[in-house]
Amino acid sequence: MSRPAIADIHLDHLRHNYQLARRVHGHRVLAALKANAYGHGAVPCAQALSELADGFGVAAIEEALELRAAGITAPILLLEGFFDASELPLIAQHNLWLTVHHRWQVDALLAAELSQPLHVWLKLDSGMHRVGLDPQEYRAAHAALLASGKVSDMVLMSHFARADELDAEATRQQLALFLQCTEGLSGARSLANSPGLMGWPAAHSDWGRAGIMLYGSTPFPQPHPIANDLKPVMRLSSKVIGVRELAANEPIGYGGATLTSRPSRIGVVALGYADGYPRIARNGTPVAIDGQHSQLLGRVSMDMLTVDLTDLPACGPGSEVELWGPTVRVEQVAASAQTISYEILCNVKRAHFRYHGGKA
Repeated sequence: MSRPAIADIHLDHLRHNYQLARRVHGHRVLAALKANAYGHGAVPCAQALSELADGFGVAAIEEALELRAAGITAPILLLEGFFDASELPLIAQHNLWLTVHHRWQVDALLAAELSQPLHVWLKLDSGMHRVGLDPQEYRAAHAALLASGKVSDMVLMSHFARADELDAEATRQQLALFLQCTEGLSGARSLANSPGLMGWPAAHSDWGRAGIMLYGSTPFPQPHPIANDLKPVMRLSSKVIGVRELAANEPIGYGGATLTSRPSRIGVVALGYADGYPRIARNGTPVAIDGQHSQLLGRVSMDMLTVDLTDLPACGPGSEVELWGPTVRVEQVAASAQTISYEILCNVKRAHFRYHGGKA
């Protein structure tokens, strides 16, 4: 028998979410597989989407080469571009698409000797101020790359900083600046990330980029009609491995910071922060035990956490505990831990991954 921490990955849900993104956007959509597909497994996710996706997005060349080695032939965009000019021949060899977001990358590409022209996504800093060419240099970079013979196709792109805020004036300003800076320039357009796809129809263009929504999690803090149609791809679960009967006012776990409010049955679960469950999740964070709602009690330990079984007399050793999935939404756990679902999903480790409904 192995430790019962399980991450069930439902690839049919992944395909459903991609098709939803494509339908909402109305045009082509890249499926973001960076960070090991947000913790879900890049290769099996790519294989599950291989007959659906218009292309994939990864952070860096090593992620792209892993997909190519697994037989993925679809377009793959390097969302962070290249980190050194020495990568460019390999990018050309494997027919990877390339984000260019800084002047030094433009210069390196212009100076490179390539076996074939590259498909470039030229990124504008429209207000996020992370990466992207400054508006005043964007047109010149576009002209130089097109004139160089080093570029076969070009997509004009930017990235929203606050699209998860559905009333953010900053997003309207970014959209306006992008339209101004790209007016009259040749090339397809790409603006909408997951919140842009779901909440900003004006940002829909030639290419969308589906990230967190692909994995069934909403980017919005409030209810949203499209979010209701998303299906969670990961279900993280484990089992109760022990039960303690405690009187009222007894401490639970490290620091003794949590006291029982009544005579209580406390279940010990074989999963903790080393598995990716957030250590700072608060008392009351929801869990589901044998399908019934309960809550976290006490501090999360490295390999274990404790839950309230007081009102679940039939539950005990061997009972299944869903930490997140279809019953407990990962956004609920993230809110309790004062973070976002992106971070929590990316951090899942050590659990035994089981793939369902796909080619994994």
